[in-house]
Amino acid sequence: MPYTRLAAAADIAAEKSLAVTHDGRKLLICHSAGAFYVIDNRCSHAEEPLECGRVRAGWIACPVHGARFDLASGAAMNPPARTPIATYPTRIADGWVEAELD
Repeated sequence: MPYTRLAAAADIAAEKSLAVTHDGRKLLICHSAGAFYVIDNRCSHAEEPLECGRVRAGWIACPVHGARFDLASGAAMNPPARTPIATYPTRIADGWVEAELD
């Protein structure tokens, strides 16, 4: 599968995120615990955007109800969320965050 270039890695500070849209798909690039992750920008519980959520130690918290998700696996870490969020294989190539979206 080909990787899609999404954003410059230098544009995303540690423990922060950047919302991007690619082909109508709303994604969130997260930089946490020294790694980059690409996830769907949508909480599986409240269907709300995750882009304003707190990013720490490999997880993101939904800004609406506080549900946390593991950035690597997408697993819901606490209620009220029970369903995982989508994650995508991610790499850094030539200073760009790229993800395998298909």
